[in-house]
Amino acid sequence: MGKIWLEKSYPPGVPFEINPDKYASLVEMFNKYVKQYAQRTAFINMGAEITYSELDSQVKAFAAYLQQDLGLKKGDKFAIMVPNSLQYPIALFGALLAGLTVVNVNPLYTARELEHQLKDSGAKAMLIIENFAHTLEQVIDNTPVEHVILTALGDRLGKVKGGMVNFVVKYIKKMVPAFNLPNAHSFNKALVKGSTLTFSPVELSGEDLAFLQYTGGTTGVSKGAMLTHRNMVANLEQAKAALNPLLDEGQELIVTALPLYHIFALTANCLMFLTIGGTNLLITNPRDMPNFVKELAKYPFTALTGVNTLFNGLLNTPGFNNLDFSKLKLSLGGGMAVQRPVAERWQQVTKSRLLEGYGLTECAPMVSLSPYNQEAYDGTIGVPAASTDVKIMLEDGTEAAVGEAGEMWVKGPQVMKGYYNRPDASNEILKDGWLATGDVASMDETGHFTIVDRKKDMIIVSGFNVFPNEVEEVVMEHDGIVEAAAVGVPHEVNGEIVKIFVVRKNGALEEAEIISHCRERLTNYKVPKLVEFRDELPKTNVGKILRRELR
Repeated sequence: MGKIWLEKSYPPGVPFEINPDKYASLVEMFNKYVKQYAQRTAFINMGAEITYSELDSQVKAFAAYLQQDLGLKKGDKFAIMVPNSLQYPIALFGALLAGLTVVNVNPLYTARELEHQLKDSGAKAMLIIENFAHTLEQVIDNTPVEHVILTALGDRLGKVKGGMVNFVVKYIKKMVPAFNLPNAHSFNKALVKGSTLTFSPVELSGEDLAFLQYTGGTTGVSKGAMLTHRNMVANLEQAKAALNPLLDEGQELIVTALPLYHIFALTANCLMFLTIGGTNLLITNPRDMPNFVKELAKYPFTALTGVNTLFNGLLNTPGFNNLDFSKLKLSLGGGMAVQRPVAERWQQVTKSRLLEGYGLTECAPMVSLSPYNQEAYDGTIGVPAASTDVKIMLEDGTEAAVGEAGEMWVKGPQVMKGYYNRPDASNEILKDGWLATGDVASMDETGHFTIVDRKKDMIIVSGFNVFPNEVEEVVMEHDGIVEAAAVGVPHEVNGEIVKIFVVRKNGALEEAEIISHCRERLTNYKVPKLVEFRDELPKTNVGKILRRELR
């Protein structure tokens, strides 16, 4: 796509190339920054804080425990199945220091999904929060898991507060179903024991696997993207290059409401802000919006990442408009398309631009990002990350012209090795060093890219392509609508017609008004012919609307 020409679209101070080999591994990077920012607060959760120095000692204790007590060796797979809590970074970095490959697991997985991921990854050990231990109990005998470490929600909040939280969660709210895992170890006891053992540093290279990061399974069975230490270091350097002009070392507090087991928050929040001595404010349950807003009121937050539904949810929560946004300098949306009405209202309320990024699990995840100095939301996903090539490919195998839509292909040091134990699936998506994303996009004259839609979500009405994102954005411009999702449904004459699922602000809004609103803004074949009202739309745990479930 004319790399030299594209370079002109980069904002001031952002390098066009990064060094993906700046650190031999994430471990070398971790060791550097926990020393450099030793006295800074690294993570906050439910009022409890941990400094970089404290994180370092607890991580090394956990790494020693994994090595010396459980006997885990370099390359063994270690699964982590916990929500945002202080346990997560301790376990994450502990496993990496021990030379293990981390397998992030969604705590809300069903027994079937959990069994698949543990078997597919070959996980030998795992950390799990006791709220979901009953799920593991159902399948553990069918998996290679030899060691289970159990933790409770309040385990790292201090003896008094932690004890109270654990009592309320277990006995008042009854959020811990009965389970039987008789050989499980205690996370807190593991840290105590590890502190008496000797940690043996492991030699790691950039090509060693850091993560088996499973895709959501939206295109068939969930697959493990093999992300190396070099992939992750590269993407961190790319993210830092794009955002450094905005950020001040040792001064940032980022709100981490997206789950850390998801690649977006893992890279953009947990890992990147470590490298600038930032503080991660971990939100354990962002779906409880009123309490989320109360938590935000306590801290002078400077950055916040999210998906469109999270930003939209906050904007519609009483009290959010009254927060102090004077320190907020970075609002970053990804994971799904940011809708213009949400972005514009966000900027109006917070006085902070909502930058949109684009990425995939297979790219660790960042591929492109809106320039940090962008004055307002422009509907694009910005320009490619440093050291990243992007091209738009047509169905006939030729490269698209400027403004023409086609499949986005990506090449760069952040692109995964492939899918774990799935050479056929890897060959389908990796083509001569390029990753075929499955997303339809176009590039304009300024080098900015726009995602048109997922290929698989395309609705075809009488031979015309209808992109759900476009319909949803128009519907969301109506003041009476909270959320919307468009899908195609079979039709005997047109092949498919557009159906819109809507969450409305009040019951007075009727189907005819929505269709009329769309008719004023969309050509006829794009206008929804069916409207279904819902109290809520199905979402992933990250907050992406699940169109496939609606279909």
